[in-house]
Amino acid sequence: MEKKFKYQIKEREVVITRKFEASHTKVWNSFTESKILDKWWAPKPWKCHTKEQEFKVAGRWLYYMQGPNGETHWSYLNYTSIDPQNYFTGIDGFCDEQGVPSKDQPSSEWRIEFTSDQDGCSVTSTCKFENEDILKSYLDMGFLEGYEMGLNNLEEFLKN
Repeated sequence: MEKKFKYQIKEREVVITRKFEASHTKVWNSFTESKILDKWWAPKPWKCHTKEQEFKVAGRWLYYMQGPNGETHWSYLNYTSIDPQNYFTGIDGFCDEQGVPSKDQPSSEWRIEFTSDQDGCSVTSTCKFENEDILKSYLDMGFLEGYEMGLNNLEEFLKN
């Protein structure tokens, strides 16, 4: 069986591709609507909780992931461009519950693209970091494994 999660590491970026057997619109909505994001975004047994989301250019998604022991990690995604049904970009990072970016943690630039054919919808997530050391620290932290777990959750959600 072909592995569903594919990635490439290039200099200071990671490119992750995953195909889903679901309609383009359903996959797009799963990445752009907080009520759906909350159902799959965090790797199990963690849960995602949105505080606010305004999916528009200059809008943001403010959320936290809660662990099984009650620990929380706040994050934001500030949307920088949106081409509906095709892609969106944004700046992602860690923050406090008010959305103030962490001075101790770097941010990253994301571009999430959606393409479809008769077999479903592919999502390509490109994540760029300021430098290779920051990329390495994210990889060491389990970024790829966590994102893959989240995409597996999305696959389960899309089947229902």
